[in-house]
Amino acid sequence: MSAQTKVLMYATGVCPYCVRAEQLLRRKGVTEIEKIRVDMDPQQRAFMMERTGRRTVPQIFIGETHVGGCDDLYALEHEGRLDALLAGQ
Repeated sequence: MSAQTKVLMYATGVCPYCVRAEQLLRRKGVTEIEKIRVDMDPQQRAFMMERTGRRTVPQIFIGETHVGGCDDLYALEHEGRLDALLAGQ
């Protein structure tokens, strides 16, 4: 895998779903995850809600693609589509 697609995750400090999502991404070889802590910055939560239409965390973006939450990420993996997304395809 060459250049890695950017991964951004809106998260909180005590979110078990955020931890599970990050574990899957790490297993997939993702070394860098830009985390935005919405529990520390209410403006970021408002921006996340405006950007995604959702209020729960995590909200995950791979490149420009809004994947959704932890269950959505695992569903992509189950469907065999996560690797291509991470590879920027």
